[in-house]
Amino acid sequence: MANSKPANSNISRRRKTALNDGGAKYKAKREELIRLAADLFKEKGYQTTTLNDIANHAGMDRASVYYYVGNKEEFFREAVKGGVEQNAAHVQTLLDRDALSTQVKLEQLVQLLMQSYSDSYPYMYLYIQEEMHKIADAQTPWAKEMLEKTKSFESAVLALIKRGVAEGQFRDDVPATLAANTVFGMLNWTYRWYTPKSKYSAKDIADVFCKIFFTGLQKP
Repeated sequence: MANSKPANSNISRRRKTALNDGGAKYKAKREELIRLAADLFKEKGYQTTTLNDIANHAGMDRASVYYYVGNKEEFFREAVKGGVEQNAAHVQTLLDRDALSTQVKLEQLVQLLMQSYSDSYPYMYLYIQEEMHKIADAQTPWAKEMLEKTKSFESAVLALIKRGVAEGQFRDDVPATLAANTVFGMLNWTYRWYTPKSKYSAKDIADVFCKIFFTGLQKP
């Protein structure tokens, strides 16, 4: 046990050096391990998956895994942050397009999010499935940033629905908050049954969701 801390410290130093050097082979192996971990988290759940599970599934020993990723939470963070950050940037770009109508912006937002679930599979579904704020320490800068970006998606949808009501496009007898929750309920529940190999594409699903949602929301 006396040598455990120095050994771990040495691995940590080697990991930081490798991350800074940015070698292509190292990065590729690290990304492979992150995807493998994400698959296990989705299959078994974050709480029940251990670093030993990840190492065994990768055919590596635990010390070798530490050379690429420091702990289980880091696996989770690395798996989900790219998709969340990219979505936040794309949503803001969409909102800034003044030439688009309110409904078209909302339709494209639904399509954007559904496509991201497919393109980054299974990372975004892992984020939804595991409810990140229950896993990571909500006081950490990373957790706060991810929660803030998630709330920005919700705020964007809610704001567009309210604008559509004010413009007379959408009915005013449906609470905007419930309508927004309906959008995310449809999208987020797909983690239970959708994979990129499904019969219907992400675009097919988004199109159907929009038809169902806007048929009910449009003002008679």
